[in-house]
Parts: sequence; structure tokens; C-alpha cells
Amino acid sequence: MKTILQRVEYASVLVNGKAVSKISNGILILLGITNEDTKEDIVWLSKKIANLRIFDDENSVMNKSLIDINGDAIIVSQFTLMASTKKGNRPSYIKAAKPEIAIPIYNDFVQQFEIDLGKKVGTGIFGAEMKIELLNDGPVTIIIDTKNKY
Repeated sequence: MKTILQRVEYASVLVNGKAVSKISNGILILLGITNEDTKEDIVWLSKKIANLRIFDDENSVMNKSLIDINGDAIIVSQFTLMASTKKGNRPSYIKAAKPEIAIPIYNDFVQQFEIDLGKKVGTGIFGAEMKIELLNDGPVTIIIDTKNKY
């Protein structure tokens, strides 16, 4: 799994012009899934994100987690994160899991993240044409790949 996290003041996901998820003060999580991803990857990544200290404390030092600030999250499936651009100018998405594999992993990740965060999170709609609006706070943008855990 590969993810791009963006600390946001607000974010929303729109499908056909209608908001399906909206948050303020939290994290927008773009999630790419491969065929090799496992339950271990889901658990590790969820805990890592929920506890990642990327929010300011009273001294303006990034020392608080999403849990600490009781922040919100939106998780959006993003197969294009798995793009390979090594050959030519057209990205290859061969590493991205097909929907029959990706959908259950995505749903399991959302469920695990809700457990770790202790509350419901927003989502996109898998496979839909989505528009994402956000105000990146900082800006803080972090990439995490479960293939590079250690």
C-alpha cells in the first residue's frame, strides 16, 4: 500500500457535484493498493497514520497526532499512486490491484482506521469520478509505502 497524507484545514469529496464526505482539521488520505497487500499492511499503516505526529502542539511543534487533536479523516482510493513511469510517457498501472482485490482491502483499511481513530471517517466512492477540494495546512504532505516499513 502506498499513501499520500495531507494535513488539511478542510477537505471534501464530490461525486456528480454533490459532497459525499466533508471534514475540517484533519487528514486527507489517498490510498493506493497492490495485489501483494496484506492484513499486516492494513494494520501497520492504519496505526502509523493515526499516531503520526504531524499536528502542532502549543509551541507550534509538530508533536500531536490525529488521535491527540481528535481530528477527522477522509480516505480515498487512488489507483494512480501505483503508476510506473519508467518507460515512455504513458503511466502503467499494472501494479495497482484490480477492483475485486482492491475493494475488500480498501474497506478493511477504512474499518481498521475507524477502530484506531475511535470514530467514523469519510470516504470517497470506489471507482467513481471524484473531485477533491482541500486546503492543505502547512503545507504538510507525507508519503508512506508499506513496502518500506523498516
